[in-house]
Amino acid sequence: MKKILFVLILIGGTAGWIFYRQGFFRERTVENELKLYGNVEMRQVLLGFRVPGRIEAIHCEEGQAVTSGDLLGELDPLPYEIKLAEARAALRQAHAALAKMQSGYRTEEIRQAAAGRDQIRASLDLAEKDHARLTNLFSQRAISRKDLDAITSTRDRLRAELTAAESSLALMRGGYRTEDVEAAEAAVDLAEAQLREAENALSDTRLYAPSEGTVIARVSEPGTVVGTGQPVYTVMLKNPIQIRTYVTEPQLGRIRLGMKGKIITDSMSRAKGSVLEKNALEGTITFIASEAEFTPKQVQTEDMRVDLVYRIRLRVEDNPEDHLKNGMPVTVLLPLK
Repeated sequence: MKKILFVLILIGGTAGWIFYRQGFFRERTVENELKLYGNVEMRQVLLGFRVPGRIEAIHCEEGQAVTSGDLLGELDPLPYEIKLAEARAALRQAHAALAKMQSGYRTEEIRQAAAGRDQIRASLDLAEKDHARLTNLFSQRAISRKDLDAITSTRDRLRAELTAAESSLALMRGGYRTEDVEAAEAAVDLAEAQLREAENALSDTRLYAPSEGTVIARVSEPGTVVGTGQPVYTVMLKNPIQIRTYVTEPQLGRIRLGMKGKIITDSMSRAKGSVLEKNALEGTITFIASEAEFTPKQVQTEDMRVDLVYRIRLRVEDNPEDHLKNGMPVTVLLPLK
Protein backbone atom coordinates (compact mmCIF):
# COMPACT_ATOMS: atom_id res chain seq x y z
CA MET A 1 0.00 0.00 0.00
CA LYS A 2 2.84 2.37 0.85
CA LYS A 3 4.55 1.60 -2.43
CA ILE A 4 1.42 2.41 -4.38
CA LEU A 5 1.03 5.74 -2.50
CA PHE A 6 4.69 6.59 -3.17
CA VAL A 7 4.27 5.87 -6.87
CA LEU A 8 1.15 8.07 -7.07
CA ILE A 9 2.96 10.95 -5.32
CA LEU A 10 5.91 10.58 -7.66
CA ILE A 11 3.67 10.59 -10.73
CA GLY A 12 1.72 13.63 -9.46
CA GLY A 13 4.90 15.59 -8.71
CA THR A 14 6.34 14.80 -12.12
CA ALA A 15 3.14 15.90 -13.87
CA GLY A 16 3.06 19.11 -11.82
CA TRP A 17 6.63 19.93 -12.77
CA ILE A 18 5.84 19.37 -16.45
CA PHE A 19 2.73 21.59 -16.24
CA TYR A 20 4.71 24.30 -14.45
CA ARG A 21 7.42 24.22 -17.10
CA GLN A 22 4.75 24.54 -19.77
CA GLY A 23 3.27 27.62 -18.01
CA PHE A 24 -0.11 26.29 -16.91
CA PHE A 25 0.31 27.59 -13.32
CA ARG A 26 2.15 30.79 -14.24
CA GLU A 27 0.86 34.07 -15.63
CA ARG A 28 2.11 34.21 -19.15
CA THR A 29 3.87 37.28 -20.49
CA VAL A 30 2.75 38.62 -23.83
CA GLU A 31 5.56 39.67 -26.15
CA ASN A 32 6.08 43.39 -26.83
CA GLU A 33 4.18 44.30 -23.69
CA LEU A 34 5.43 46.03 -20.54
CA LYS A 35 3.80 44.88 -17.31
CA LEU A 36 3.85 47.28 -14.36
CA TYR A 37 2.31 47.34 -10.90
CA GLY A 38 0.78 50.40 -9.30
CA ASN A 39 -2.06 51.92 -7.29
CA VAL A 40 -5.12 54.02 -7.97
CA GLU A 41 -4.92 57.67 -6.89
CA MET A 42 -8.06 59.79 -6.52
CA ARG A 43 -7.87 63.39 -5.50
CA GLN A 44 -9.42 64.67 -2.30
CA VAL A 45 -10.59 68.19 -1.55
CA LEU A 46 -11.15 69.81 1.84
CA LEU A 47 -14.28 71.95 1.66
CA GLY A 48 -14.95 74.88 3.97
CA PHE A 49 -16.73 78.22 4.01
CA ARG A 50 -14.85 81.28 2.70
CA VAL A 51 -16.31 83.36 5.55
CA PRO A 52 -16.45 82.68 9.29
CA GLY A 53 -19.69 82.02 11.11
CA ARG A 54 -21.95 79.57 12.92
CA ILE A 55 -23.03 76.51 10.97
CA GLU A 56 -26.80 76.49 10.58
CA ALA A 57 -27.26 73.32 8.50
CA ILE A 58 -25.26 70.33 7.25
CA HIS A 59 -26.93 68.44 4.40
CA CYS A 60 -24.69 65.46 3.58
CA GLU A 61 -23.53 62.32 5.35
CA GLU A 62 -20.33 60.32 4.95
CA GLY A 63 -20.44 58.02 1.95
CA GLN A 64 -23.04 60.15 0.16
CA ALA A 65 -22.44 60.84 -3.53
CA VAL A 66 -22.61 64.49 -4.57
CA THR A 67 -22.61 66.28 -7.91
CA SER A 68 -21.31 69.68 -8.89
CA GLY A 69 -23.47 72.43 -7.40
CA ASP A 70 -25.10 70.35 -4.65
CA LEU A 71 -25.74 72.36 -1.48
CA LEU A 72 -23.62 70.85 1.30
CA GLY A 73 -24.01 73.27 4.20
CA GLU A 74 -25.13 76.72 5.35
CA LEU A 75 -23.96 79.34 7.85
CA ASP A 76 -26.21 81.67 9.82
CA PRO A 77 -26.76 84.45 7.22
CA LEU A 78 -28.09 87.17 9.56
CA PRO A 79 -24.76 88.99 10.23
CA TYR A 80 -24.05 89.12 6.50
CA GLU A 81 -27.57 90.25 5.65
CA ILE A 82 -27.09 93.20 8.02
CA LYS A 83 -23.76 94.10 6.38
CA LEU A 84 -25.42 93.91 2.97
CA ALA A 85 -28.17 96.32 4.08
CA GLU A 86 -25.52 98.74 5.37
CA ALA A 87 -23.62 98.56 2.08
CA ARG A 88 -26.77 99.30 0.08
CA ALA A 89 -27.55 102.33 2.26
CA ALA A 90 -23.98 103.62 1.86
CA LEU A 91 -24.25 103.30 -1.91
CA ARG A 92 -27.50 105.31 -1.98
CA GLN A 93 -25.84 108.01 0.11
CA ALA A 94 -22.84 108.15 -2.25
CA HIS A 95 -25.11 108.41 -5.28
CA ALA A 96 -27.02 111.27 -3.67
CA ALA A 97 -23.80 113.18 -2.93
CA LEU A 98 -22.61 112.69 -6.52
CA ALA A 99 -25.92 113.87 -7.94
CA LYS A 100 -25.65 117.03 -5.83
CA MET A 101 -22.15 117.69 -7.14
CA GLN A 102 -23.13 117.10 -10.74
CA SER A 103 -26.28 119.27 -10.66
CA GLY A 104 -24.58 122.18 -8.88
CA TYR A 105 -26.27 124.72 -6.63
CA ARG A 106 -29.99 125.32 -6.73
CA THR A 107 -31.40 128.48 -8.32
CA GLU A 108 -32.76 129.60 -4.97
CA GLU A 109 -29.29 129.36 -3.40
CA ILE A 110 -27.76 131.43 -6.20
CA ARG A 111 -30.48 134.09 -5.87
CA GLN A 112 -29.92 134.25 -2.12
CA ALA A 113 -26.17 134.70 -2.64
CA ALA A 114 -26.82 137.44 -5.24
CA ALA A 115 -29.16 139.26 -2.83
CA GLY A 116 -26.50 139.15 -0.12
CA ARG A 117 -23.93 140.61 -2.52
CA ASP A 118 -26.32 143.42 -3.52
CA GLN A 119 -26.93 144.26 0.12
CA ILE A 120 -23.20 144.53 0.76
CA ARG A 121 -22.80 146.67 -2.36
CA ALA A 122 -25.52 149.07 -1.18
CA SER A 123 -23.86 149.38 2.22
CA LEU A 124 -20.55 150.05 0.52
CA ASP A 125 -22.05 152.82 -1.63
CA LEU A 126 -23.33 154.52 1.50
CA ALA A 127 -19.97 154.10 3.22
CA GLU A 128 -18.17 155.61 0.21
CA LYS A 129 -20.39 158.69 0.34
CA ASP A 130 -19.96 159.06 4.09
CA HIS A 131 -16.20 158.74 3.70
CA ALA A 132 -16.12 161.48 1.05
CA ARG A 133 -18.20 163.82 3.18
CA LEU A 134 -16.23 163.22 6.36
CA THR A 135 -12.97 163.63 4.49
CA ASN A 136 -14.12 167.11 3.43
CA LEU A 137 -15.16 167.95 6.98
CA PHE A 138 -11.82 166.71 8.31
CA SER A 139 -9.99 168.99 5.89
CA GLN A 140 -11.97 171.88 7.38
CA ARG A 141 -11.09 170.65 10.89
CA ALA A 142 -14.78 170.10 11.59
CA ILE A 143 -14.33 166.51 12.81
CA SER A 144 -11.58 164.57 14.53
CA ARG A 145 -9.19 162.04 13.04
CA LYS A 146 -10.95 159.34 14.99
CA ASP A 147 -14.24 159.91 13.18
CA LEU A 148 -12.50 159.80 9.80
CA ASP A 149 -10.65 156.58 10.69
CA ALA A 150 -13.92 154.90 11.72
CA ILE A 151 -15.66 155.55 8.43
CA THR A 152 -12.52 154.57 6.51
CA SER A 153 -12.43 151.21 8.34
CA THR A 154 -16.10 150.59 7.60
CA ARG A 155 -15.59 151.35 3.91
CA ASP A 156 -12.58 149.00 3.63
CA ARG A 157 -14.41 146.19 5.41
CA LEU A 158 -17.39 146.46 3.07
CA ARG A 159 -15.08 146.43 0.07
CA ALA A 160 -13.57 143.12 1.26
CA GLU A 161 -16.98 141.64 1.97
CA LEU A 162 -18.18 142.61 -1.51
CA THR A 163 -15.18 140.95 -3.12
CA ALA A 164 -15.82 137.76 -1.17
CA ALA A 165 -19.53 137.78 -1.98
CA GLU A 166 -18.87 138.21 -5.68
CA SER A 167 -16.34 135.36 -5.67
CA SER A 168 -18.74 133.07 -3.83
CA LEU A 169 -21.54 133.92 -6.24
CA ALA A 170 -19.28 133.19 -9.21
CA LEU A 171 -18.35 129.79 -7.73
CA MET A 172 -21.97 128.91 -7.13
CA ARG A 173 -22.90 129.82 -10.69
CA GLY A 174 -19.99 127.74 -12.02
CA GLY A 175 -20.95 124.69 -9.96
CA TYR A 176 -18.70 122.45 -7.86
CA ARG A 177 -15.04 122.03 -8.70
CA THR A 178 -13.95 119.16 -10.93
CA GLU A 179 -11.91 117.73 -8.07
CA ASP A 180 -14.97 117.62 -5.83
CA VAL A 181 -17.02 115.84 -8.49
CA GLU A 182 -14.25 113.28 -9.06
CA ALA A 183 -14.04 112.65 -5.32
CA ALA A 184 -17.79 112.02 -5.23
CA GLU A 185 -17.49 109.63 -8.18
CA ALA A 186 -14.72 107.75 -6.39
CA ALA A 187 -16.92 107.48 -3.30
CA VAL A 188 -19.63 105.87 -5.45
CA ASP A 189 -17.10 103.37 -6.87
CA LEU A 190 -15.98 102.49 -3.35
CA ALA A 191 -19.55 102.01 -2.15
CA GLU A 192 -20.32 99.77 -5.13
CA ALA A 193 -17.24 97.64 -4.41
CA GLN A 194 -18.27 97.32 -0.77
CA LEU A 195 -21.75 96.28 -1.88
CA ARG A 196 -20.35 93.55 -4.15
CA GLU A 197 -18.14 92.40 -1.28
CA ALA A 198 -21.15 92.18 1.04
CA GLU A 199 -23.18 90.29 -1.58
CA ASN A 200 -20.31 87.88 -2.15
CA ALA A 201 -19.87 87.32 1.59
CA LEU A 202 -23.57 86.51 1.94
CA SER A 203 -23.41 84.02 -0.94
CA ASP A 204 -20.37 82.41 0.71
CA THR A 205 -22.53 81.40 3.67
CA ARG A 206 -23.72 78.54 1.43
CA LEU A 207 -21.26 75.72 0.66
CA TYR A 208 -21.58 73.87 -2.66
CA ALA A 209 -19.88 70.79 -4.07
CA PRO A 210 -17.22 71.84 -6.61
CA SER A 211 -17.55 68.67 -8.71
CA GLU A 212 -18.83 65.11 -8.69
CA GLY A 213 -17.51 62.93 -5.89
CA THR A 214 -18.19 61.16 -2.61
CA VAL A 215 -18.20 62.57 0.92
CA ILE A 216 -15.62 60.60 2.89
CA ALA A 217 -15.53 62.74 6.04
CA ARG A 218 -17.97 65.11 7.74
CA VAL A 219 -15.86 67.21 10.07
CA SER A 220 -18.27 69.76 11.58
CA GLU A 221 -21.83 69.75 12.84
CA PRO A 222 -24.63 72.37 13.07
CA GLY A 223 -23.96 74.93 15.78
CA THR A 224 -20.19 74.83 15.34
CA VAL A 225 -18.53 78.22 14.89
CA VAL A 226 -15.98 77.84 12.11
CA GLY A 227 -13.29 80.13 10.80
CA THR A 228 -12.46 81.07 7.25
CA GLY A 229 -11.42 77.98 5.28
CA GLN A 230 -11.83 75.60 8.23
CA PRO A 231 -12.63 72.13 6.77
CA VAL A 232 -16.23 71.00 7.03
CA TYR A 233 -16.16 68.11 4.54
CA THR A 234 -13.58 65.93 2.84
CA VAL A 235 -14.77 64.90 -0.62
CA MET A 236 -13.17 62.29 -2.85
CA LEU A 237 -13.44 63.56 -6.42
CA LYS A 238 -14.72 61.15 -9.03
CA ASN A 239 -12.45 62.64 -11.67
CA PRO A 240 -9.65 62.66 -12.48
CA ILE A 241 -8.63 59.07 -11.71
CA GLN A 242 -4.91 58.40 -11.95
CA ILE A 243 -2.71 55.34 -11.71
CA ARG A 244 0.69 55.73 -10.05
CA THR A 245 3.33 53.19 -11.06
CA TYR A 246 7.08 52.94 -11.61
CA VAL A 247 9.47 51.86 -14.37
CA THR A 248 13.16 51.02 -14.28
CA GLU A 249 15.70 52.94 -16.30
CA PRO A 250 15.96 50.29 -19.09
CA GLN A 251 12.18 50.49 -19.50
CA LEU A 252 12.12 54.30 -19.40
CA GLY A 253 13.18 54.66 -23.02
CA ARG A 254 10.34 52.43 -24.18
CA ILE A 255 7.50 54.62 -22.94
CA ARG A 256 6.35 58.13 -23.83
CA LEU A 257 3.74 60.69 -22.90
CA GLY A 258 0.37 60.01 -24.48
CA MET A 259 0.96 56.24 -24.64
CA LYS A 260 -2.18 54.25 -23.85
CA GLY A 261 -2.28 51.12 -21.71
CA LYS A 262 -4.62 48.65 -20.09
CA ILE A 263 -5.54 48.85 -16.40
CA ILE A 264 -6.36 45.53 -14.74
CA THR A 265 -7.53 44.86 -11.19
CA ASP A 266 -7.58 41.57 -9.29
CA SER A 267 -11.38 41.55 -9.30
CA MET A 268 -11.59 41.53 -13.09
CA SER A 269 -12.06 38.22 -14.88
CA ARG A 270 -9.01 37.11 -16.88
CA ALA A 271 -8.96 35.51 -20.30
CA LYS A 272 -7.62 31.95 -20.03
CA GLY A 273 -3.95 31.58 -20.78
CA SER A 274 -3.33 35.33 -21.25
CA VAL A 275 -2.54 38.33 -19.09
CA LEU A 276 -4.97 40.45 -21.11
CA GLU A 277 -8.26 41.35 -19.46
CA LYS A 278 -11.41 41.59 -21.55
CA ASN A 279 -12.91 44.19 -19.19
CA ALA A 280 -9.66 46.15 -18.74
CA LEU A 281 -9.87 49.92 -18.48
CA GLU A 282 -7.83 52.25 -20.63
CA GLY A 283 -5.31 54.76 -19.29
CA THR A 284 -3.06 57.36 -20.87
CA ILE A 285 0.42 58.29 -19.63
CA THR A 286 0.29 61.95 -18.58
CA PHE A 287 3.42 62.21 -16.44
CA ILE A 288 6.93 60.73 -16.44
CA ALA A 289 9.27 61.76 -13.63
CA SER A 290 12.58 63.35 -14.57
CA GLU A 291 14.34 62.11 -11.41
CA ALA A 292 14.80 58.58 -10.12
CA GLU A 293 13.75 57.36 -6.68
CA PHE A 294 13.97 54.16 -4.70
CA THR A 295 11.25 51.63 -5.37
CA PRO A 296 8.41 52.23 -2.87
CA LYS A 297 7.26 49.39 -0.63
CA GLN A 298 3.87 49.27 -2.35
CA VAL A 299 5.42 47.77 -5.47
CA GLN A 300 4.98 44.00 -5.13
CA THR A 301 7.67 42.65 -7.50
CA GLU A 302 10.68 41.33 -5.60
CA ASP A 303 13.22 42.02 -8.36
CA MET A 304 12.34 45.75 -8.26
CA ARG A 305 12.69 46.24 -4.51
CA VAL A 306 16.22 47.59 -4.56
CA ASP A 307 16.23 49.32 -7.95
CA LEU A 308 16.01 53.00 -8.72
CA VAL A 309 12.82 53.65 -10.62
CA TYR A 310 10.99 56.51 -12.32
CA ARG A 311 7.46 57.38 -11.33
CA ILE A 312 4.86 57.61 -14.06
CA ARG A 313 1.18 58.48 -13.94
CA LEU A 314 -1.68 57.34 -16.16
CA ARG A 315 -5.02 59.10 -16.38
CA VAL A 316 -8.17 56.96 -16.62
CA GLU A 317 -11.03 58.73 -18.38
CA ASP A 318 -13.75 56.11 -17.93
CA ASN A 319 -14.48 54.27 -14.69
CA PRO A 320 -17.74 52.36 -15.22
CA GLU A 321 -19.67 51.49 -12.08
CA ASP A 322 -16.93 53.14 -10.01
CA HIS A 323 -14.84 50.00 -10.31
CA LEU A 324 -11.56 51.71 -9.40
CA LYS A 325 -11.23 52.71 -5.76
CA ASN A 326 -8.63 54.93 -4.14
CA GLY A 327 -5.47 53.00 -3.20
CA MET A 328 -6.53 49.87 -5.09
CA PRO A 329 -3.55 47.87 -6.48
CA VAL A 330 -3.65 47.45 -10.25
CA THR A 331 -1.63 45.95 -13.06
CA VAL A 332 -0.71 48.16 -16.00
CA LEU A 333 -0.04 46.70 -19.43
CA LEU A 334 1.72 48.96 -21.93
CA PRO A 335 2.04 47.79 -25.54
CA LEU A 336 5.55 48.25 -26.90
CA LYS A 337 6.58 48.60 -30.52
